[in-house]
Amino acid sequence: MQRRKAITRGALVQAAQSFLANDKPNVPILEITRAADVGMGSFYNHFDSREELFDLAFEEALDHFGAILDQLTTDLDDPAHVFAQSFRLTGRLHRRHPVLSKVLLNNWIAFIGSDRGLAPRARRDIEDAARAGRFAVADPELALTIVAGSALFLGQLLHDAPERDDAAATDQVTEDLLRMFGIPADEARDICRRPLPDPDQQPDNS
Repeated sequence: MQRRKAITRGALVQAAQSFLANDKPNVPILEITRAADVGMGSFYNHFDSREELFDLAFEEALDHFGAILDQLTTDLDDPAHVFAQSFRLTGRLHRRHPVLSKVLLNNWIAFIGSDRGLAPRARRDIEDAARAGRFAVADPELALTIVAGSALFLGQLLHDAPERDDAAATDQVTEDLLRMFGIPADEARDICRRPLPDPDQQPDNS
């Protein structure tokens, strides 16, 4: 019974994420249940409203990306490298997880202000690098604004220009950010040429 409930809930969340990815946050509940292939009654066994479901769908998209980045940066000690690797992986995830990417892009205001997912992790990495003397950042909040804007516009560009090499574009933006934050050009280039772990590797808690 619990497994069946989890499957139904997961189907509803995935359906909601698909609608969010297509910028359709106001679809009727009936359309959501049809997309999830569940009955209307099943919806209300899990959620009180469409808004509750869509809020959860957005939060789970944030948590999914965040969990991937946490797992794939655990072996790094230098906070500048942690920041760079996270940003490089984030850029690649736009293409590898297009639905979740578009959920974030279509809800960018909530994305930037959320205390879950990518934004708080980027803020943490910036603050860690500044405390360690790796980044010359006077105001981490303003630095985060620059990083978030770069990540969002890069993601949109990668969706709009499928012919563009996502890895090359992401690494160039990361290198530019590192230089902006005070990393010498040669070192920034070296950091952005280092091998990355597989971005499609799933976190243990997924």
